Amino acid sequence: MADVAIVGAAEADAGADEEIDLAALGDDDLIAQMHDDLYDGLGPEIVEGTELLLGRGWPADKVLNEALVEAMRIVGIDFRDGILFVPEVLLAANAMKAGMEILRPLLAETGAEPIGKIVIGTVKGDIHDIGKNLVSMMLEGAGFEVVNLGINTDVDTFLAALDEHRPDILGMSALLTTTMPYMKVVIDTLIEKGLRDDYLVIVGGAPLNQEFGEAIGADAYCRDAAVAAETATDLIRARRGAAT
Repeated sequence: MADVAIVGAAEADAGADEEIDLAALGDDDLIAQMHDDLYDGLGPEIVEGTELLLGRGWPADKVLNEALVEAMRIVGIDFRDGILFVPEVLLAANAMKAGMEILRPLLAETGAEPIGKIVIGTVKGDIHDIGKNLVSMMLEGAGFEVVNLGINTDVDTFLAALDEHRPDILGMSALLTTTMPYMKVVIDTLIEKGLRDDYLVIVGGAPLNQEFGEAIGADAYCRDAAVAAETATDLIRARRGAAT
């Protein structure tokens, strides 16, 4: 009887693990499944779902917004609320990146505009980049064009990137208390050159807080990647709304 029970349990497990045939799903069910798959960090499934929707005549921007961006929004909420943690969010972001590799050239062909553009880097003296890379992925998932400058970024590199890419937002990250003050160096340099009003500035990193962000003259302090994506979107909309 014990052997029969073991076999029955194994068969039940096999049935539970049976792969879903994405191609057999209707559009609404496929979108819902892609949300689950992205949440679980299943890159190959996201690629398959993306290709299926495109094959059904969905425009690239609709696939992006309804399948990928919406799924990443859910991931961001659960990350913010402590339900998901950094490793899980990185898996989800990488799954979205796999879908974006398919969509990006199609979006470029249609001339679809991103929400905005951001130049982001870890400041001079700091070589930590996991948090900054996670922010970059979340921002891309929210519809931003992201220029990631990497680590140990000095003021001249920031200025050159701003001049080349003309972003809406400058993002700076620091994980060391000793490198935090360099953020003010960058902001003060923008002020000296008369460029401060040209860019929104957001800052983040484990040792930072709201008071520090205000003290150095940043437009916003972001405590985590999910908040950064929300804050960047809100800042862009507020600035463009004020300009109309």
